Amino acid sequence: MIHPLIAALLIGITMGISGSASAQISQYPFCIQGVDNPGWSGCSFSTLQACQAAASGTEAECLSNPWYQADTGVQMPSTPDRGPMGASDPIPVGPPPE
Repeated sequence: MIHPLIAALLIGITMGISGSASAQISQYPFCIQGVDNPGWSGCSFSTLQACQAAASGTEAECLSNPWYQADTGVQMPSTPDRGPMGASDPIPVGPPPE
């Protein structure tokens, strides 16, 4: 049987690790994914152009970071009504709109 103090300590450490990972992922709006950057480990690009430059000539692709939240103070609607995409719009990630 695990001592309650040890169990509480393990829970606290687990929550701390998962909280810091999501904070690190959401810092940048674009991620590179490929053999060298599996999953969402390559979220370190401020612009799509910088990501595409890094992915050029490799088997990697650039994706919009689904956890990124810009500090604009404006609440985005949960299902945005999108028109045609512009050159500077983020790449949509997830299922297609209904």
